[in-house]
Amino acid sequence: MKNRTFEPQFITVLKEGYSLSRFANDLLAGIIVGIVSLPLSIAFAIASGVKPEQGLITGVIAGFIISALSGSRVQIGGPTGAFIIIVFGIVQQYGYNGLAMATFMAGVMLIIMGFARLGDAIKYIPYPVTVGFTSGIALVIFTTQIPDLFGLTIAKTPTHFVDKWVACFQHLPTTNFFALALGAMTILIILVFPKITSRVPGPIVAIFAATALAQGFHLPVDTIASRFGEVPNRFPAPAFPHFTMDEFSKLFQPALTIALLAGIESLLSAVVADGMLGSRHRSNMELVGQGVANLFSPLFGGIPATGAIARTATNIKNGGRTPVAGIISAITLLLIFLFCGQWAGLIPMSALAGILIVVAYNMSEIHLFQRLLKSQRSDILVLLFTFGLTVLVDLTVAIEVGVVLAAFLFMHNMAKMTNIFLVEDDTNGRPHEYDGVPKGVEIFEINGPFFFGAADKFRDTMAEIEKMPKVLILQMRHVPAIDATAVSVLESLVVQAHKGGTQVIFAGVNKRVFKAMRHTDLLERVGIENILPDVELALAQAVAIIDAEKEKKGS
Repeated sequence: MKNRTFEPQFITVLKEGYSLSRFANDLLAGIIVGIVSLPLSIAFAIASGVKPEQGLITGVIAGFIISALSGSRVQIGGPTGAFIIIVFGIVQQYGYNGLAMATFMAGVMLIIMGFARLGDAIKYIPYPVTVGFTSGIALVIFTTQIPDLFGLTIAKTPTHFVDKWVACFQHLPTTNFFALALGAMTILIILVFPKITSRVPGPIVAIFAATALAQGFHLPVDTIASRFGEVPNRFPAPAFPHFTMDEFSKLFQPALTIALLAGIESLLSAVVADGMLGSRHRSNMELVGQGVANLFSPLFGGIPATGAIARTATNIKNGGRTPVAGIISAITLLLIFLFCGQWAGLIPMSALAGILIVVAYNMSEIHLFQRLLKSQRSDILVLLFTFGLTVLVDLTVAIEVGVVLAAFLFMHNMAKMTNIFLVEDDTNGRPHEYDGVPKGVEIFEINGPFFFGAADKFRDTMAEIEKMPKVLILQMRHVPAIDATAVSVLESLVVQAHKGGTQVIFAGVNKRVFKAMRHTDLLERVGIENILPDVELALAQAVAIIDAEKEKKGS
């Protein structure tokens, strides 16, 4: 079977044959998704601290490339809510040029990750970490939209989460009720309209209605044009972001966060799409496609992009089944940008805030958060730490701490599963297979993976032996794997045992464990003849050792 790991699904579709009926379905889906992408791209850009048109540029450039090179047949790419807080932070600290460089670096990282076949590895990021930072991002997005939703007059909105809420409550008397009404109406239409028809996107209806009311009645509300000026209807010429080596080192961590977030979000979106269609995506090609998109997006003034779960689902629900639908959606957004972009300036800011609040609610996955709060304590701890750090500190710190904490808790739980115990005599229930154990022989059994997390437990158990026997058998039939720390601990035991005149025998050693032992001094110290496949042979070897010692003493 031909290996298609790094073949874009677009190429696969063309090889399979592309029919006119498929094109008709993709055309309709692509146009609808392109229209839906208009307000979302603008809203995500504004919330990220950049110009409205930069969100549209990202939707066009990155959206086109992601669909053309994606490892998923129906992935829709572009700016997403997940990037808002990280992009906003980078722009505030380094300006747009810093963001462009970080995005470009993230693109390179994603391509390397893809060709290194790390697509599957990203899936191993613990579920509580993913839910924690996603829910945290949702709460931060919701918080950032409160001033625009209520039309509050705040000279400079604080950057810290708690300070933002304090400022909002302090300026609550400045509420613009026209803006609040338009925002509330936007939210209501988006939530209710799908129950009327799913063929027309709710956000588009909401934006048209809010804009028509604001312009028709000359309502005193902020619009995109009043806040940012007119939205241009032309693409900028490509330009490579300039940087210094000092900036490169400072931007490495933000770039890594963008790369990880883009990888996680795109693969989550691809998995959701697989569940809806019964298909299977190519995770490594997906990362490569995301990487190329993030290389080109900043060249035209765009921002980071990834697979968008909501727009991908919209694509599927409207009949999109191949990457052609995503390509058409990018072309649709381009045409809207070129010929209708100036009208986007009329959209009320409170209406965009309403859209983002719905996005934040959908991102929050409240039911998943509540379900995890009922799981084991280690998962709850990881969830709350990641959520809290995302909201109160920084997304980068949240992901790093969340993954490390989850890893430590996992190791702790694994260590608890590993048991080391003395196999008692017949009166205390010795298993039948250990019958006939001669005097001077003791058997200790190790159950579970023997790694550095269980090393101290092994040392403590061995330290409790009051008097070492003539022969110490370590039964390891239930040890599936061993690491270097555990091998070192065993080697120390053998050295100390030999000093006291005790011979150590290993029983039930499987091939994987033996392979780990083979390239160390342990094999030489214990002797290859004392590493045996089962306890019966170990007991026979123990008897031979004791008999030999008796003969030596007798002579």
